[in-house]
Amino acid sequence: MTPHNAHLLTVDDIHRFITDGYVQVNAGLPAEFHRDLYEKIETVLEEEGNPGNNILPRIPEIRRVFDQPSVRGALTSLLGPGYLMHPHRYCHLNKPGSPGQQWHKDDYVFDHNVRHARCRWVMAFYYPQDVSEDMGPTGILPGRQHYNRISDCDAARSTESALGLTGPAGTVSIVNFDSWHRATANASDKKRYMLKFQFTRTREPGGPSWGGRKAEWNPSNGNAHPAVSEIVWNWMSGLEPASVKPNGASIDRYLSALDGPDEGARLQAAYELGRRGDSAVEPLVERLCATQVEDALASVPKNPANPTGGNPSELTSAYALSAMGRPAVSRLEELLEDDKWWVRAAAADVLGDIGLPASTSRPALLRSLGEDENAWVRRNASESLAVLGDFVPGDVPVLRSALADEDERVRRNIAFALARHPLRDASLVDDLAVRSVEDEGRYVRYYAQAAAARMAGNAGNESLWEAMLATRWCPLTTPKSAF
Repeated sequence: MTPHNAHLLTVDDIHRFITDGYVQVNAGLPAEFHRDLYEKIETVLEEEGNPGNNILPRIPEIRRVFDQPSVRGALTSLLGPGYLMHPHRYCHLNKPGSPGQQWHKDDYVFDHNVRHARCRWVMAFYYPQDVSEDMGPTGILPGRQHYNRISDCDAARSTESALGLTGPAGTVSIVNFDSWHRATANASDKKRYMLKFQFTRTREPGGPSWGGRKAEWNPSNGNAHPAVSEIVWNWMSGLEPASVKPNGASIDRYLSALDGPDEGARLQAAYELGRRGDSAVEPLVERLCATQVEDALASVPKNPANPTGGNPSELTSAYALSAMGRPAVSRLEELLEDDKWWVRAAAADVLGDIGLPASTSRPALLRSLGEDENAWVRRNASESLAVLGDFVPGDVPVLRSALADEDERVRRNIAFALARHPLRDASLVDDLAVRSVEDEGRYVRYYAQAAAARMAGNAGNESLWEAMLATRWCPLTTPKSAF
């Protein structure tokens, strides 16, 4: 259900989210609601331990926070209607005297998504009590969400400007999923609780989903990466990337900058190249194909930006091709047949990030999903198909095979794809039902259940299955294995 326009974010809110990576709203519930919730959280954590993903079914009243019009309106504005609450959620306790955490990013719950500028995921941080600066609020680094590196992960030595997300009880801070964040030092004598939830888009933007007037992108003076921000704005507005007049000299200059030591300059160069359209396709494809396997694998090891490891498709040439959109699609489809697996993996990933302009790539991505021997290629193809969707009955054999893939990430992404794009097929529903109770991956189980519910139900039951999914108890989640 789309909230009334009064609860949607404004154009200025969207600008702030794109450039700084966050926006704050208040749930608007009575003070006694948050006070009661705080006490229930205290009791559960003290008597039972932290239930991790099961915090919501254990204390189902939490769902009221995310059902409030102000919160739904903000999430709809950022993720479009029909967004989905992810089954990973966690209650963070910052005790008095805690020194805080190091700066880090969250991974995509043991998956390995490339951190693209087009933001299909957000995190929501809810405070059940008033939080002031001295209580150790969640801190973020505004404007650094697109960076995989910062000056230092030790907050005492980092040089970036930080912001503590403070606010009264009921404050919900919605941040770009790729934001650098941490629990700051709690110098008070009060406990600080924060409930972290994740949400994801289920359909590509067909136009602005926020309120107010239509507007052109108007970067602020403090925007360090206007080309990146404009790509995101156009995508969220349902527009294809804006192009500029080709210029050979500028293309060469930006290509050279892709190899520079400054990550910000590399980002800006990649997205400026994306605005050069057809004239930059071949130079970027040549650069991608010249990538050595060692360079692709450099993004895979665990690090503060990717706690469980990254994706070999985190390549500046791939970012540029993604930013380019439609002009790059046909060449990327050809690269799905390249003899180097890391080139195929990058092509599969980029086609999904391009989104609707790459819809013609579904058959090629399905072939990669069903036939490619490399798990990274299948994993990236499965995620891209979750974006593009619109399956037909002839796709069922490949989809059924993918639901049994040896790689959990593939099974999860295909289950998610079917939750986003239901396909009426009894054999698929049967397979999903089995996965929902027998798969070794708890997130495969969740998305399989979500997909089966949507495929077996009818269009009028969305609110019912949404409530049931949100409060389902995960038997694989325990205080010793919280998420």
